[in-house]
Amino acid sequence: MDRALVVLGALFGLLGTAAAAAATHVTGPGTGLGTSANFLLFHAPALIALPALIRTGLVRAGIAHAGGVLVFSGVALFSGELALRAVEGKTLFYMAAPTGGTVLMAGWLVIAIAALAARRDA
Repeated sequence: MDRALVVLGALFGLLGTAAAAAATHVTGPGTGLGTSANFLLFHAPALIALPALIRTGLVRAGIAHAGGVLVFSGVALFSGELALRAVEGKTLFYMAAPTGGTVLMAGWLVIAIAALAARRDA
């Protein structure tokens, strides 16, 4: 699971960089693609760092993994919806962006809980 989080974070970095370039050179400002890129790029380091936090014991592993999955899923939904809308003018499904944003916030809350539930000597 730790390796998967690093790979997913790296993919977010890749996709965020590509989306930022496309927002500048293809769709232009105000389309939502720049916001999509920002969310991908802001959360890429978090997913990559989470396994290190788990290994140091600063967060409880099982809870942190669940939080990482929620963060990944939320960003994928939110950014995917914005990108699809900007590029194709289509939507994933009704309320996809708000659903993704809510799942993302839940993921951050779960990671906070993982830190609170960590062993005391870490």
